[in-house]
Amino acid sequence: MTQAPGHGQTLPQAEAFARIRLLRSPNVGPVTYRQLMARFGTAQSALEAMPDLAARGGGRYRVAGADRVSAEIDAVRAAGAKYLFEDSPAYPALLREFPGAPPILTYRGDISFFDRPAVAIVGARNASAAAMRMAWEFAAALAGQGRLVVSGLARGIDGAAHEGALSAASGGTCGVIAGGIDVVYPSQHFDLQQRIANEGILIAEQPPGVEPQARHFPSRNRIIAGLCAGTLVVEAAPRSGSLLTARLADEAGRQVMAIPGSPRDARARGCNELIRDGAVLVQEPDDVAELLDGFTGNPRSHFREEAPEPFVHAATAESEADSDLDIAALLSSAPVSVDEIIRLSGANTPTVQMALIELELAGRLTRHAGGRVSLTS
Repeated sequence: MTQAPGHGQTLPQAEAFARIRLLRSPNVGPVTYRQLMARFGTAQSALEAMPDLAARGGGRYRVAGADRVSAEIDAVRAAGAKYLFEDSPAYPALLREFPGAPPILTYRGDISFFDRPAVAIVGARNASAAAMRMAWEFAAALAGQGRLVVSGLARGIDGAAHEGALSAASGGTCGVIAGGIDVVYPSQHFDLQQRIANEGILIAEQPPGVEPQARHFPSRNRIIAGLCAGTLVVEAAPRSGSLLTARLADEAGRQVMAIPGSPRDARARGCNELIRDGAVLVQEPDDVAELLDGFTGNPRSHFREEAPEPFVHAATAESEADSDLDIAALLSSAPVSVDEIIRLSGANTPTVQMALIELELAGRLTRHAGGRVSLTS
């Protein structure tokens, strides 16, 4: 059996292999992975139980093949990369605390950069020259102070932030790849990505060989936000990925900062709206440093909360009190929080969580951001 290369792991190779196999199995994301590990103790035990769980949820199930996992491990090794498991001492502490953090990452580069305080710098792909220069200058200054500058390797602001951080004598940067660790995207960042691997650190959640797709970018954005005590948005359009990163950071209690721009420039509207909604306005790198030095989890930024969407279900009070309530009957195609399902069902949390896992493994349940679930369309 091919062994899984990792960073300083005391984890037995068989269990490391089983963990990769568990995470690569159908309908298993970070939330389900952690719940299965908590319930069964080891990945191997979880793998053995999954077909029965899916059957109870009304479906058939086959775990990821061992040959597929062996091929993935070979590809990770061929790329000069290693695995990083969430219970490794080297796994970034702030990311471990982030909701839905990846249980397993692959990386290339110097993992000791994760010991540095990290700040995310993100923004528009079609950024103005002035904004790109500002991103470069902020990144160079913050990296020069010994911080790790994190971004997503996209064109525009992301690329400028990586370049600026690498220009600092003591600089370091982390590039979060939307695809696999061996995939270059965009193609014009081939040299930049190689340089980050040599002088900083590259990380990826997706298996090697996976080309970035639209659904991968929100997942990448949550990693960027999760790695850092604060996220700085330099220039962004409304409803952009950069604003999603900022919102995710805010939801996790991290600092959100934005550089204001002209109200006449559409590319500045996202930043201006962030500031209006509670992000901290910054104008100099020292403003960022002041906000993040000694950050204790109480950000100055505070976004206005939107009223939660009401969840109305046809279930009657009698059915809510029924201990044999079918959890699937409480679900629809509209996402609803797991907490609401627990409340309406009257069942205890472990019972509801296991029922949701059974439905998910059977292919009947979809998980959404914010701890919400729905029936699969």
